[in-house]
Amino acid sequence: MPYASSFPPLDIPEKVDLWTLLLGDRQRDFPPTKDILTCAETGRSYSWANLRSASIEFGRGLQAVWEWKKGDVLAFYTPNSIDTPVLTLGALWAGGTVSPANPLYTVDELAFQLRNSGAKGLVTQLANLDTAVAAAQKANLPLDHIILLGPDRDPNARTRHFTSILRHGSEDHNDNAKPTVNPRTDIAFLVYSSGTTGLPKGVCLTHRNMVANILQASYVEGSQWRSRGGVDGRGDKQLGVLPFFHIYGLTCGVLLSVYEGWQLVVLTAGPRGFDLERALRAVERYRVTFAYVPPPVVLALSKHPAVGRYDLTSLKVLHSGAAPLTRELTEAVWNRLRVPVKQGFGLSETSAVVCCQVVDEWAKFMGSVGKLMPNMEAKIVTEDGREVAEGEAGELWLKGPNVFPGYFKNPERTKEAFSADGFFKTGDVFRRDKHGNFYCVDRLKELIKYNGFPVPPAELEGVLIGHQEVADACVIGIEDTAKATEVPRAYVVLRGGVEASEAKAQELVDWVASQVAPHKKLRGGIRFVDQVPKSPSGKVLRRVMREQAKKEQRVSGAKL
Repeated sequence: MPYASSFPPLDIPEKVDLWTLLLGDRQRDFPPTKDILTCAETGRSYSWANLRSASIEFGRGLQAVWEWKKGDVLAFYTPNSIDTPVLTLGALWAGGTVSPANPLYTVDELAFQLRNSGAKGLVTQLANLDTAVAAAQKANLPLDHIILLGPDRDPNARTRHFTSILRHGSEDHNDNAKPTVNPRTDIAFLVYSSGTTGLPKGVCLTHRNMVANILQASYVEGSQWRSRGGVDGRGDKQLGVLPFFHIYGLTCGVLLSVYEGWQLVVLTAGPRGFDLERALRAVERYRVTFAYVPPPVVLALSKHPAVGRYDLTSLKVLHSGAAPLTRELTEAVWNRLRVPVKQGFGLSETSAVVCCQVVDEWAKFMGSVGKLMPNMEAKIVTEDGREVAEGEAGELWLKGPNVFPGYFKNPERTKEAFSADGFFKTGDVFRRDKHGNFYCVDRLKELIKYNGFPVPPAELEGVLIGHQEVADACVIGIEDTAKATEVPRAYVVLRGGVEASEAKAQELVDWVASQVAPHKKLRGGIRFVDQVPKSPSGKVLRRVMREQAKKEQRVSGAKL
């Protein structure tokens, strides 16, 4: 029998779309004047009421400027900004679909997403504009359909600033103009999940998927443990460190904060990405009480000397997700800061949250990702689909109102992703204990996760094989314990006459770096081999290479 959630079932409304859940009329525990979004650097804020009105103004502007229709897609290619949620919710108000993209994407990567999604517009910032323009041209998207966030305007006047699209009007007129959405079938978010083979897949998340996950997470993260030292919408503040284009940051950062009334203190990316000292300053200045973070941030909090220079006593709890977290890191943060670090597990295909620890169980079940969300069912199965005994490991299959209906324009991959009885096959290996806690054991999928960002090995192999001196290649993920993340490593067969050397390896590493987004760099380096292990059908056997890498690691005693 499938495992049912340990939590009581929730009433998931059938006819409520995501915008209405977040910004419509309902009883709230906080006033509409409460600040919801605050820029950590400038202090500029949106109250809940400001956010609501600005999102309507942007939605009305889309309708007026572009004759926006229900189902039209607005893509986002931007680092975090407190204005991003305004445009996101505005597009949803206008009946649109939001498709976020990693702001580190290359021109070709972004152009693929624009073409595949059929995006009608693209939101970006001036620092990303050159790539956005080049991708738009490749995707045949008019340049005046690019919208800029931030204080700067396009010096060449090719694009629009978002403030020029806002349309003011009465509340009555706004409400009348809002399209009717079918929560079960209309897509709220189209997020792209890189697979282990082929091109990225568009994950269709309906309004009902998102509404369900917000209510599930609210029950576990909100009402279940406010009285036990957890977050409380009346006074708690979340550090917005997660990227909004990632489903983890989108659901747990932006959307859950708007629903619960948490103040989200938004960190904008520094010149080199995440900046620990900027994060620490924000915690101290705004008296931040909690944060959703990836494991590398937990690692930094446990070891970095800068941590001792800031007052972090306001922190109540940290929640780690996007990649597995070791027990050692959890204990190190507790010993240094006396801050609990609990874990969760989620996927793009599940609107984010699948399992989550409650704060009073983080120490008792350390290493667990917690219990299954309300209204969900799970199976843990063998390779042939038979359920394993309790405590044994197998592939995790899921069913619930937050589970996506399928991949965009990809019926074949959708069919492969579901069992005959409707369970989504995660490709992740889990076990469950007698208390209902789930533990992540391994991944069946070969997708590499660097700091929570997906790195498809087949893509890197394709790049390497495109080099004139490379005959074959296999890319796998290697655990870098010092950085608390997986990193991609390539095993390369050189063409005849090309000499293997450290200089050649570095040359290829640098060449790959010039071809891909920064998170896809070969941080695990390159090893030269005589051949790549393959099946009789020609499929690269990455698991064989992973076993070989583990043996090398044991022999050398190296951490990487």
